[in-house]
Amino acid sequence: MVTHSAGIVLWRSGDDGEPEILLVHPGGPFWSGKVEHAWSIPKGEFDPVLEDAEECARREFAEELGTALPTAVDLVPLAVVKASGKHIHPFLVAGDFDPSDLVSNTTEIEWPPRSGRRLTIPEVDAAAWVLLAEAEHLLHKGQAGLPALVRFEVGGGRPG
Repeated sequence: MVTHSAGIVLWRSGDDGEPEILLVHPGGPFWSGKVEHAWSIPKGEFDPVLEDAEECARREFAEELGTALPTAVDLVPLAVVKASGKHIHPFLVAGDFDPSDLVSNTTEIEWPPRSGRRLTIPEVDAAAWVLLAEAEHLLHKGQAGLPALVRFEVGGGRPG
């Protein structure tokens, strides 16, 4: 069964004029210390029968970063990314966010697995602005194509 998630690709022009996107690092002991292919866009799962992808993307952005996108901001839908039985519905928006302002919601996990012990962790433990070329190596492998989509939208070039 395919699961769906939706998220926000927040972008800005970096100091050198090159586009940067905001990535988040998942919290908890499993992801602790992992960098390469461990980052993501702020996103979360939704049921497309019950919720609109854009509504989910906005909700997840607010939950994971602790700040909401202004409702008047138009989101640009990007191509759906298919990875490991999941369809990711990304939305592009220009904006800014100070990673030091990160206030993520928390979730409860069983850790270590099958131990019966419960641990409360932040969904996101870090946020960072990353150049598109670097993002390809940091993003989960299923999301590694997102920088090319951003490059196409904001740079006017062809993806890839």
